[in-house]
Formats: sequence, structure tokens, C-alpha cells
Amino acid sequence: MLHSRKTPKLVATIAVMCGLSLITASCAGTGGPADPESSGLGDISKDTQGTVRILMENVPDTDIVMDLVDDFNAEYPDINVDIESLTFDQMRDKLVSSFQAPDPTYDLIVVDNPWMVDFADAGFLEPLDERIANTTDYNADDFFTPLVDITKVDGTTYGVPFYNYALGYLYNADDLDAASLSVPTTLDELVSTSQALTSDGKSGIAMQPQRGYKIFEEWANWLFAAGGSIYDAEGNPTLDTPEAKAALEAYIEVYSNSAPSNSLSWAFDEAFRSVSSGQSASMISYNWNLPALNDPEGAAGPLAGKFELAPMPGGKQVLGSWSWAIPSNSAGSDAAWAFASWVTSQDVDVDRVTSGGAAIRSSTLDDAGVLADGFGADYYDAVKQILSDAAPLSAGANGEEMIQAVGTELNEAVAGTKTVDDALAAAQAAVLKIQG
Repeated sequence: MLHSRKTPKLVATIAVMCGLSLITASCAGTGGPADPESSGLGDISKDTQGTVRILMENVPDTDIVMDLVDDFNAEYPDINVDIESLTFDQMRDKLVSSFQAPDPTYDLIVVDNPWMVDFADAGFLEPLDERIANTTDYNADDFFTPLVDITKVDGTTYGVPFYNYALGYLYNADDLDAASLSVPTTLDELVSTSQALTSDGKSGIAMQPQRGYKIFEEWANWLFAAGGSIYDAEGNPTLDTPEAKAALEAYIEVYSNSAPSNSLSWAFDEAFRSVSSGQSASMISYNWNLPALNDPEGAAGPLAGKFELAPMPGGKQVLGSWSWAIPSNSAGSDAAWAFASWVTSQDVDVDRVTSGGAAIRSSTLDDAGVLADGFGADYYDAVKQILSDAAPLSAGANGEEMIQAVGTELNEAVAGTKTVDDALAAAQAAVLKIQG
């Protein structure tokens, strides 16, 4: 249903990559070798010819985009869209190889947010500010601001939002009602609610303390709820603060007393199965998992329809995002922008979200058709709140390495092989070493 976020094979050649003599992006072409020279146009002529070779992740949102290609070709009949999908762990190396190739493999890509700074600093991505500003009725201000912030590096825009994986609090409403509980709105309430929902036959919350990405992605929500942050206003890491300590102590307390036993290595799949089967009453996960939980033909079976979504306690949550980007050596950059700007336009975004795609535009969540034909006004209101106040795990270079290092230390604390203080001190030191 989504990428596994297993530890990806890091590309250890960023310094070499940055020194490459890169070709600038080209005008619309056939998708093969060309004399690259981006026009910088926003409005792309409907008689543009070419092939756009795209790399995406093998997830349902990619299937939704594929289903929209025929509609795109009704407007751009001479642009062939060729989409390749891979598992998450395969993507980065394939992208870097294409960036470095004189005959690139891809003309349009999706970029995970921890990669954005590395790819931009290496010169691998075409700046898009001019294209965005000169695309008629594009209304880029309508994208949720936290998603847009991820696409900017040193004030230059290198992508446009495609897909969010911001987290929220997912819960079985019947379980909360039976315990006479309200949705938790503070860290203390998250702890007490998880404990109150725990019984001999059910865990209060299914957690994801797997070493690396998953525990950091989950725990950072607890950090925000404690009033902490990953970075301060100047961009310095803040993982050894009193707030971080309070958040990790609360996380360990709940894991020890309210989560399924022997779940130290759990990630998304295990937690989702536990909640959908009724073995756990809640979880912290991606906002767009609510429709999956409430699908009468899905994994929850007779429990479908009983689940609800709320913003994280404290109101701020972890944000992940994929963004459309044009490689600077693309052999069809105008055709690539024609597709990227079309699929993220307001009208098309309504169709995409109604079909189950993850939200990127505020106006889409107010659209009468989405509210009538999608997954309900309460769901979209919660998503709007979530996307309005969210922050990514990493800012700056070497984001993947930083995330893995912090997540390793957090897991050590939950496992009891390091104290909370030692784990957080090591996490802070790791971020300073990796990101400077």
C-alpha cells in the first residue's frame, strides 16, 4: 500500500555527483539524446510532440496517475507518457544513474523529500520558478504550504507537490466511546488514552518502533506534542532537549504498557493489521489510511466504517511528501512540464483525489464533488488540519542517512540497550556529524 521505508542503499557519492558537469534541461523532444536547452515555458503548446519517460513508486497513487493519462492525451495528443514504477528501495540508485547518463532514462520523476536537497545541490534538477509563474491559472498558492516548502532549496523551487504522507491519529471510534474517552489533544492524553484503551484482549495503540525510519517517523509526532522540534529556527538539531526526553520517555511508557507485546520490530504492515483486525484500538499513521480501514471490502471487514482520523495531539504532525521534478538532463523538459502542471492543476487534482489520491491542494478538499463522491467531509477536514501544520523529519543534505541514524538510536532506547539520555545525545551527535 505504501513504500516499506526499509533502510535504502545510500548513494555515497554526493560529492562526486556535485562535481559532475551536468547538462541543462532540454526543450520538448523524443525522450532520447538531444541538445538540452529548457525553454522555461509555463504554458506548453497543445501541439507539442515528444515522449515523457517517468519514474514513480509502485503504489496505488501511481495507478491513479496512470489512469489519468488518456485524459491528458485528449489535450496533448502528441505527447506519449511512459510511466515506469519501482519499489521504493530501487528508485534512488536508478535516478542517480539517469542523472549522470549522457542518454538519460527519465524526463520526469517524483522526488521523496529527504532527497530534495541532495539532488538540487548536485545540479540534478531543473529550477521551476519561471515555469510555475508563467503557467496560466496554475494557482500555486493553493498547494499546502508545508508541501511547497519541501520543494524549495535555498529559495529556488525544484518541484511541485504530487503526494503527501503526513501522519495523523487513527482510532476505532467505538473503542473510544465504550471507554467514555475523547480524542487525545495533548501528549499526556495520548499516554492516558492509550493506557485506558488497553485490556486483556486489546492493545490501546499499535506502535511502529522498528529501527531506522519507522520509529523516527512515529516518535517525532510525540516530540512535537511535547513542544519539541527536530531543528530550531536556525536549522540546528534539537534532539537532546528536555522536550525530546519527555517525548521519548512517554513513548517508551506507552510501548511498554499499551502496545502489542514483542512488537519492537513492527513497522506499518504489522500495525495496520493489528488495528484493522481489532487487536489494537489506535495507531499513528498516514492520513490516507482511513479510507483503507473503512473500506468494507478491505482488511477491516466488519470493523470497516468504525475508524476515524484526527490531527496529532498538540496539532502538529510529521510530514512526508513526493514532488514532481524535471531532471536537468531531461530530453523532453517542456513535455514533462506539460504533464506535471496538468496532473497537479486544480481541475485534475479534484479527479485524482476523488479517485483516492493523496491531497496536495487546499481547494480540492473544499470541492463539492470531492465532498460528495470522496470519503466524507470529516475526513477531508481532518486532512486539511493535518497538512496545514506539519514538518518533515529532515531538512538539509544527507536526509536519508540522518533519518536512519536517529531512528537507530531511538530504537536502542525503546529496546533498553541505551538510556534515554544516552540515545538522545547520540542522535544529536549523529545529526551534527551527518548534516553539519
